[in-house]
Order: sequence, then C-alpha cells, then structure tokens
Amino acid sequence: MSTKLRIILAQLNLCVGDIPYNLNKLRDAAKLARDTLTADVIVFPELSITGYPPEDLLFRKAFLDEATEALYEFKNTIDGIYCVIGHPYKTSEGLFNACSVIYDGEILGTYLKQHLPNYGVFDECRYFIPGNKSCIISMKGIPVGITICEDLWYDAPIQQAAKDGARIILSPNASPFEVDKHENRQITLAKRAKAAGLPIVYVNNVGGQDDLIFDGGSMLVNQDGKICQHAGFFNENLLPVDVEFTTTETIIKSQPIVIPTKEQRIYEALVLGVRDYVHKSHFKGALIGLSGGIDSALSLAIAVDALGHDNVTAVLMPSRYTADMSNEDAITLANNLGVHYEIISIEPVFESFLQTLAPVFAGKKPDITEENLQSRCRGMILMAMSNKMGRMVLTTGNRSELAVGYSTLYGDMAGGFCVLKDVPKQLVYQLADYRNLINPVIPQRIIDRPPTAELAPNQKDEDTLPPYPVLDNILDLYLNQELSIDEIVARDFPRVTVEKVVQMIHKNEYKRRQSPLGARIDHKAFGKDRRYPVVAGFKK
Repeated sequence: MSTKLRIILAQLNLCVGDIPYNLNKLRDAAKLARDTLTADVIVFPELSITGYPPEDLLFRKAFLDEATEALYEFKNTIDGIYCVIGHPYKTSEGLFNACSVIYDGEILGTYLKQHLPNYGVFDECRYFIPGNKSCIISMKGIPVGITICEDLWYDAPIQQAAKDGARIILSPNASPFEVDKHENRQITLAKRAKAAGLPIVYVNNVGGQDDLIFDGGSMLVNQDGKICQHAGFFNENLLPVDVEFTTTETIIKSQPIVIPTKEQRIYEALVLGVRDYVHKSHFKGALIGLSGGIDSALSLAIAVDALGHDNVTAVLMPSRYTADMSNEDAITLANNLGVHYEIISIEPVFESFLQTLAPVFAGKKPDITEENLQSRCRGMILMAMSNKMGRMVLTTGNRSELAVGYSTLYGDMAGGFCVLKDVPKQLVYQLADYRNLINPVIPQRIIDRPPTAELAPNQKDEDTLPPYPVLDNILDLYLNQELSIDEIVARDFPRVTVEKVVQMIHKNEYKRRQSPLGARIDHKAFGKDRRYPVVAGFKK
C-alpha cells in the first residue's frame, strides 16, 4: 500500500510590503493548485505574506499586524489543500522568521527558522531571533518536515527532522541570484538529501526587489541528491511534483532538466531586475542616453527586452566631440530594436555653461572639469525628460567604471537604476555577443570599437585606465577575492598599476554611495555586500 502526495512548488513574484497584493496572489495560486492541478500540498516562498526582504518594515507594529491579519484571512478562505506559507511571527520571546502549515481553516503547526543569515546582503539577526525545534506535520498520513532557506546550508535542522520521523522536507526560500548560485545550491541540497536520506522540495521566489534579483530555480531533489524536477529560472511557475510513499520507499519520477548557460542566466537576471524595478516603482517606462558605445547599447537591449520597445525612449545627445560613427551606430541600434529616439545636441547648454563660468575659470586651462560639464548637461536633459514623461532614467555605467570612479557624479550617474552596475567591462562584451545570438541587434562596429567617453578630442578609455582585461582582473582580485596589493603584485601585475587602481577604488567610494541602485549578480556587489567607510586611511 502506498500514499501519493502531489506537491506544488509555487515559484511566485511577490512584492515587498504590498501585503494585499501578496495575499491575493497566494490565494489565487492555492485555488489553482487545488482545483486545476489537483494538488494535495502547495509550498510558497519564504516570508511570502510580506515579500522578502522586508527589512526595517519589520520594526513597524502596523506592518506586523497587517501581516498577521493577512495570514488569518488566508487561513479562513482556503481549504482542501495543505498550504506552507511564510510570515513573520511575533511572540513574547521576540520576532521569528516563520512558516505555518494551514489546512481546512486550521494552523497545523508553525516552524521557526533556526539559522539566520547575517552576511552579505542578509541581516536577519537585526530583526529575528532563531528557533530551535523541528516541525513535523502529518499530510495524508505522511510525516513532513519543514525548514526555511538558510537551514538547508547546515546539517542539524534536516538531521533533526529526520530523527523526528520526517519522510520528506519542504523548504520555502528567498535566495538571491548570483552567477554560480545554482551550482552551489545543487551541491548543498544533494549533500543534505543524501546525508539525511530524505528528498527535499526547494521552493524559491522569483523577481526583482531593489538591487536583488531572485531567480527561482525551485526544484525537487530526491534522497540520492539528484534533481528530479525543476521549475526553471526568472519566471513564475506552479510546478506539480508527485511523490509516492510506501512503508520502505519514496518514489519520485525524474524529468529531463536543461540548465541555461551562465551568459543566458546573467542576461535574463538583468532583464528581470530592470522590469521589476521600473514596474514596481510605478514608472511608465524608461529613458536611456544612447552614445553609440557598448555599455549604452547593451543597456538599451536589456531595457527593451524587459519593458517592450514602446516603453523605452533612446536619447542621443551629441557634442562637438561626438564622432559621426557614434550617431550612426546609435541610430542603427535604435532602429534594430524598434525604439523611438530623440536627438538633442548638448552644444547650446554646454556653451552656455562655459560662458557662465568663464569669469571664474579665467586663466585656468581646460581639464576634466569641462569633460564633466558635458556629462552633466546630458544628465540634466535626461532627468528633465524623465520628469515630463514619467519614465525612469536608466544609467549605463558598468562595474569596472564605477569601481575606479570613471564616471561623473550628477552626470552619467544621474538616474533611477543602473543596468550594468555589477557587470564588469569584459562581461559586457560577452553579454552583447550573447544578445546578438538571439537576433543581431547590436552593430558589430559598436562591439569592435575601442571604448571612449568622447568628452575630449581622440579620447580613449585606456588614456586614463589600464586595458580592461588587466583592470577587470585586478578588480576581481582586490574586490571579490579581497587580496592585498602585495598579493596581487605577486601574481605578475605591475605594482604601479595595482596601486593606481586601488587608490582609485578608495578615492571614489563617495561616488558609489550616491549612485543609483543596480542589479546585483555577484557576491561582492557595490551596496550591502561591500560596506566600506567613505573616509578611511586604510588603502592596502
């Protein structure tokens, strides 16, 4: 005799703080799972009532009260299916990151997250206290264990559930995207499943939240550590999985699984990050300053794929230093993508600034000041159009430039969201090549042309910076791997180059503090992952 459980992995795009929206989404998913997909169980992501991460909203009593009311409203309106739903849970001891199992108007049990991540982008210890007990719920007579997200990265919670009789683990998650995150999850889940001899249902949320991107990747791993079913990446999904239990066996059928390439995952992450940031911020669309260079070209392609060509406007803002080929390539790109574009020369504004400042600048040679003025003219034009049109300005700087301050505060850094903020220059080229494999929209001349800001005659990026392959390697070693100057020099990089790059990194911390948010794709992104003082004496 055997018992079957049909479990829905509810990979949903929720909105932090919009509890009524989330509640409606959870109810609709539960009804669809019950009535159409004939499911016994549905598992929602971590803190699905509030969205993740709610951050300091958790300090507000009104917010916690609304979340609790939504939980009970859900409980009272959904029956006939076991619902595993995440929510904050306040007791006399403190606030917990919790997950309750609801069935036929009753809360059958509540699990309290035991391991609270407090590194990188996570600061759960600021809000929650940890639980210390397993939670085993009988579902159709099958003992089911619950864990939450970070608990999977430790042995004890699953071993504890196994010891208490669990036959399967259900785990709600809110795990942000990183370049190698899927592979790390797969290794960890396989290790935990094999050690406990239990299958794991891993349910992750999907969508952009500020600079975080949640990629989904929900999956069912069997007791041998093999991925049997997968919900895919970057899209919502209600994935039904069937698990059969006998007295001695747990039987799970496998389906073929195709994991996208690294470039495809990164590109789709950036598209999702832009789409959700613009939409959840309630903007009508986006504006991009289009220069004819590789960064703005890739940013425009991502924006169009995220928002649709009718919702993106490109703005060409040539100056006395803009080459004809820059305008030609920008127009070709805009036409390839079906984007409306405007051409607004910055010359009248730039000349007016020069005349206004002439008395103050008398006797001083032109320098980077005049270069930055051009960038700030463009920033003002874009922000004025944003105000008038209700469209968000997407900035186009890449991680390599932001790291060393090769950008202009209140100029090309002015905007609402930076598409490539966490994308090194070399990766920009790889992603451009990937996008052209879908259909060739980015002119090859843009990809092949040496990078230039075109703020001075015959200017090239390498006039100021090391070649990008060298710069990106140094930045990876110093920022991502946290090696010292001496350790980097020992890897055959010229000391003078390394010291110059490190000096530029620290000198420009103040710029990055004022830059717009951008999509995070790596574990050392500028933002919560890297919390360095603006004023500091340590520069090694």
